[in-house]
Amino acid sequence: MRNVFSAPSAPPRESGSRLREILRPAYILHAMADLFLHNPRCSKSRAALALVREAGVELPVREYLRDPLSVDELRRIVRLLGVRPIDIVRRDEPQFKSLALGDATPDDEVLRAMADHPILIERPIVVRGGRAVVGRPPETVQQIL
Repeated sequence: MRNVFSAPSAPPRESGSRLREILRPAYILHAMADLFLHNPRCSKSRAALALVREAGVELPVREYLRDPLSVDELRRIVRLLGVRPIDIVRRDEPQFKSLALGDATPDDEVLRAMADHPILIERPIVVRGGRAVVGRPPETVQQIL
């Protein structure tokens, strides 16, 4: 009989990116509710972030090029946006062509490409209150503020 008062056994030790991949789903459940996916070098992203802040809304900002999204996080965002993954891919990026991505590419393959090459992700994306929008043009973010 199992002792319900004893401490649970520790999960097997994982390292590096595998550990981050395993732990990401918890992040999705808690922090994905409100999030601004940002590239500070993008003028549209900076403009959308300014609109959010001018509205007095405080959202956690995630620089997704420095802190890439997992496939699961991307899948959740795509679901909230109500689009296919290919619909939020930047088609003018060299990686789009080199990976031979297109409308016929399976969704899971596109999600993996976006996770591996975050520059492919259209920006900015704002997630708030269980909804999401792509801030193109930047004023679009006002729909969920």
